[in-house]
Amino acid sequence: MNTTVITISPNGTGTCLYTELIDLHAIGSLEVTRASNIEFNSADQAWEVRLASHPKTVAYSHPSRETCIDWERNHYNA
Repeated sequence: MNTTVITISPNGTGTCLYTELIDLHAIGSLEVTRASNIEFNSADQAWEVRLASHPKTVAYSHPSRETCIDWERNHYNA
């Protein structure tokens, strides 16, 4: 099961990883920005996660893209 965490700031702005499990449009207008990028590294034969805040650094790497997506979800929903 995937858990979605929405953090609401004091000014009422919510932040979360985008999901279609919840109709986010129903709670207001959206502003979507990329939190990370997951790309395949052919030389290493692994998927790499790079955070938007540190795009030149590999934050996590694994041969399974799904494992990288799970890592990203856990990282941002911590």
